[in-house]
Amino acid sequence: MLGLPKGSLEKSTIELFSKAGWQIVKSSRSYRPVFDDPELDGRFVRAQEMSRYVELGFFDCGLTGHDWVLENDSDVVAVSDLIYSRASAAPSRWVIAVPESSDIRSKEDLQGHRIATEVVNITRRYLEQHGIEAEVEFSWGATEVKVPELVDAIVELTETGSSLRANKLRIVDTVLQTNTQLIANKTSWANPEKRKKIENIAMLLGAALAAGGKVGLKLNCPKTRLDALLADLPALRRPTVSQLAEEDWVALETIMDEKIVREIIPVLRAHGAEGIIEYPLNKVLL
Repeated sequence: MLGLPKGSLEKSTIELFSKAGWQIVKSSRSYRPVFDDPELDGRFVRAQEMSRYVELGFFDCGLTGHDWVLENDSDVVAVSDLIYSRASAAPSRWVIAVPESSDIRSKEDLQGHRIATEVVNITRRYLEQHGIEAEVEFSWGATEVKVPELVDAIVELTETGSSLRANKLRIVDTVLQTNTQLIANKTSWANPEKRKKIENIAMLLGAALAAGGKVGLKLNCPKTRLDALLADLPALRRPTVSQLAEEDWVALETIMDEKIVREIIPVLRAHGAEGIIEYPLNKVLL
């Protein structure tokens, strides 16, 4: 039983599984996905609740944020970190934010103030750690609109900070950096058959993420220009070099960041390379 996150991570999670090799079909109103793998069944649930259901054993494993594991104080196995989100391939942050005109300039200035957030337990632990006494209340969402009329500050999740800036809010401090994790139920993890399946899922999801922003490149070049070409060719590992039918020519294959291909191809041509082919990647296992 696999738990998949409903909501903001839903689309990017389905796309990630597709790159990893699993097709997931889901109707717009259904919470039950259909997998092209007879060993998998699952449900879509909110990421906020996922760790509780994994801990209780309804799911053998599931994807959720590290933040919600901490917020729920769930006793689960963190199998792997999968750094992806709806907007970027970078970790997200829970931050303290206040209106641009607020007198609150540091975390110490929160003393005696009221804070609204979805992550009440994480925020309270943060305040306790820094010896700050403040009132923390749960927010059901749309937290940005509550300052300054209803609360003095908020603790909100951000990836780029653009939404906070659009609401004329200023970040005071970072409470927690978080990312998506594959987590497992402890009993399921102790089962060798289930553990192997979970580890395979983790490996292939990680490989799909590693392929993001990278492409494969194939080309042919004269042997006499090989050393000079290799000196200018970036690669994830040493490129593969193969002898062609023509004794004076070799074939190269390598992986590189997609963003530098446009700069590399003219260099390769200058070294006499021919038959240059760029192709997308689904998975990269290092």
